[in-house]
Amino acid sequence: MTGEQDTRPTRWQGIAKARKLAQANRVKDGSRFQKLQEKLYAQNRWGLLLIFQAMDAAGKDGTIKHVMSGINPQGCQVYSFKAPSEDDLDHDFLWRTSRCLPERGRIGIFNRSYYEEVLVARVHPEILERQRLPRGLVTKRIWQERFVDINAFERYATRNGMAIRKFFLHVSRGEQKRRFMRRLEEPRRNWKFSLGDTQERSHWSEYMHAYEDMIRRTSSDHAPWFVVPADNKWFTRLVVGAAVIDAMEEMGLAFPKVDREKRKELAAVHAALAGAPRAAVRPRP
Repeated sequence: MTGEQDTRPTRWQGIAKARKLAQANRVKDGSRFQKLQEKLYAQNRWGLLLIFQAMDAAGKDGTIKHVMSGINPQGCQVYSFKAPSEDDLDHDFLWRTSRCLPERGRIGIFNRSYYEEVLVARVHPEILERQRLPRGLVTKRIWQERFVDINAFERYATRNGMAIRKFFLHVSRGEQKRRFMRRLEEPRRNWKFSLGDTQERSHWSEYMHAYEDMIRRTSSDHAPWFVVPADNKWFTRLVVGAAVIDAMEEMGLAFPKVDREKRKELAAVHAALAGAPRAAVRPRP
């Protein structure tokens, strides 16, 4: 010890620097995102579907809010899929989500999705029982068969102009516990807590196995999975935002070109407006 302060960079200084860079990138990426969304809407050929899956308290809501902040809400649709209704249970497992696919020119966000049918339904067999499938169709291969159906559905959607990006926000068990404790201890967060969250926590290893199998069997070039570390929210949001922008840039988005006839029409309207006398401005009383 010499009494001199150690000025070598620490792990925490590195994290602080990274967070500062992430904040700067957020401003720049936000501007790029807005311009891309405007072109997506104007071109009206592609749709973009973003799927978010995670364990409880992984930060899905906050990530969606952060990444989508600043864009035109008219071109964005968010759907949160909770427990299926009786009407949902009377249809196939893709029915309720397929009705909510975004139109061309828009961004659709699924906060949970049809992937719940190979996650929650797999961990809790009683959920599968409530779907009232014919007995002969519920075999040991049902999950593999659903993976095949999902892959076919996503291929079909992609072939019809739907870009798909899927995000698994991977929070650690320890960080999940810390976030649950904050929800219990801080009054302003109490509303976020549900007893069911802790009950699901007891099935952690089963869920991890289900997620691993699902991601391995349903990730593809046209609908890839992004496994995003979610213990640090700023990092999660940075990765998701960059992936969304990359997906939109791959579409080759551009404003529609105006043909010769349309240009003549616009020129005529411009000339008429330019030559029209200005309306008199009445003085304010």
